[in-house]
Amino acid sequence: LYGVSGGIGLNITKQISLEYNYENAIGDLATFGSSHEVTLAYKFSRNYRYNYSDYDDEGALITPSKGAKRSVAKSKSSGKSDEYFRANRIAKAQAKEEAQAKVEAEKEAQAKLEQETKAKAEEEARIKQEQDALAKAEEEAKAQAKEEARIKLEQETKAKQEAEAKAKAEQEAKRLADLAKARAEEAARIKQEQEAQRKQEAAAKAKEEARIKQEQEALAKAEEEAKIKREQDALAKAEEEARAKAEEDAKAKAEEEKIGLQELDGVLVPVAKDVTARSMESLTKLTTDAKVEQQDLLARLGETVAVKQQDLDDLKEENDLSEQGIYKEPKPFKSVTAENAALETLKSDIDNTINAQGEKIAQLERLYNERLKNVPNKRDSINAFYLNTIQRLKSEQLQIVNNKEALLSTLEEIKIATEIERKRRIKRAAYDNEQDRYLKDRATLNAIKQNTLQSSVPLKEEDFDFGEEQGNNIRIVKDVTNAENGYYLVLAVHSDVKKRDDFVTKAISSGQYNIDFFFDVNSSNYFIYYEKFDDIESARRALEAKGSKPYNSKMSIVKIED
Repeated sequence: LYGVSGGIGLNITKQISLEYNYENAIGDLATFGSSHEVTLAYKFSRNYRYNYSDYDDEGALITPSKGAKRSVAKSKSSGKSDEYFRANRIAKAQAKEEAQAKVEAEKEAQAKLEQETKAKAEEEARIKQEQDALAKAEEEAKAQAKEEARIKLEQETKAKQEAEAKAKAEQEAKRLADLAKARAEEAARIKQEQEAQRKQEAAAKAKEEARIKQEQEALAKAEEEAKIKREQDALAKAEEEARAKAEEDAKAKAEEEKIGLQELDGVLVPVAKDVTARSMESLTKLTTDAKVEQQDLLARLGETVAVKQQDLDDLKEENDLSEQGIYKEPKPFKSVTAENAALETLKSDIDNTINAQGEKIAQLERLYNERLKNVPNKRDSINAFYLNTIQRLKSEQLQIVNNKEALLSTLEEIKIATEIERKRRIKRAAYDNEQDRYLKDRATLNAIKQNTLQSSVPLKEEDFDFGEEQGNNIRIVKDVTNAENGYYLVLAVHSDVKKRDDFVTKAISSGQYNIDFFFDVNSSNYFIYYEKFDDIESARRALEAKGSKPYNSKMSIVKIED
């Protein structure tokens, strides 16, 4: 099994033999190498021999040759034959063999008896051990059952005491809540009466202030209109004086040079005699028509500015009165889109007439320069007239552009102020709605806390709907009303009121009575929490120590800031 071996031996004499044996390991034992054995044996002579080889014959590979018989001196005969002695030796060898066999049998029987006795003892010991273990297990089971019964009794007793204490606490809490509610209702009634009185006083004060303000605004408006009228009258007077002077100059020049005069839109102009002068005459008439169109468009733009200003004044007055608790019926709805479209069309028309008038003035100036080449005399009555006309048209055009820019600038200021007032009104409406929502939410939360009992069956994480996933980053929300700035340990985020109330109810039934929430108007979400900290480190430590409560499994940090 473990190697191969081979050997050879020889009998040197009848009593001496020599043997050589070689072995070599194989397989996993090959590392042990080979071995050599040499054996020298000597055999003592006996008168008889026993067979110890299970009746197997022994032989040798090399049988030594028989030597010469040794002569042995014969002793005196005892009178008995050799056969007698041989039979006697055989008989003795067979008593001895039988005795040896008997001894061996007795030994085997004794060994068997000892083995059976030992096996029986071992079996009895095993059975006893099993019986002892069973008895011990039964005893331990009885002790454990007794201990469990004791623990169960203690738990039941403790649960009963806690239930009684909770019921008593709830009764006391309800009594205190009813007392607080009654006090709050009385305080609210007093506050309402005081608020009503304050509003009445504020309304009277606001009404008086509005009257004074209206009078001041009317006075300021009248002064502004008077100022504009004075400026317009001054401009008209200057234009009339310039026109009259130009007419007198033209008349004097015509009398001096014996040139005929003609009326052009109420203005005396020299009678054109050459082609260039006649072209300038026609072009001057066109510029006069364009001036009238420009003035008409600017007047319409001024009316638009006035309407926008009045709308702004009305909106501002409405907001002022609303903040003082006075309601004023809002003006009928106007289509801002239609107004803006009409305004853009008007602005485009004004720009087109300004550009067209500019082209006409430039063309008139080119004609003047061309005539000046043919009649190189600036004191020429026609040249002088059109030079004055060109300068006057440029001045008027500049005034129109300035008026347009001033009106558009006023419109932009009105637009910005109107947007501010609109946001002011929206914010005020949102504030009113937010206050209504806040009072309703507080009432709902108080009702849930008063009517929710602790659950008899522990709730698991999967029983809670945590809403919007928050992740690991700190979320920042701004402009939250009715909540202080700080770091909140938020449990869940819901936009649905029913899901919010369901989470709050389950959290309270799990033993968390400090549950609360705030509303973020920017995301329209309710953030449910029960702890708030002023610094980030305290919030993080609390988050790390949140424990294994099922409602805490999705806890995150949310920061409220302005």
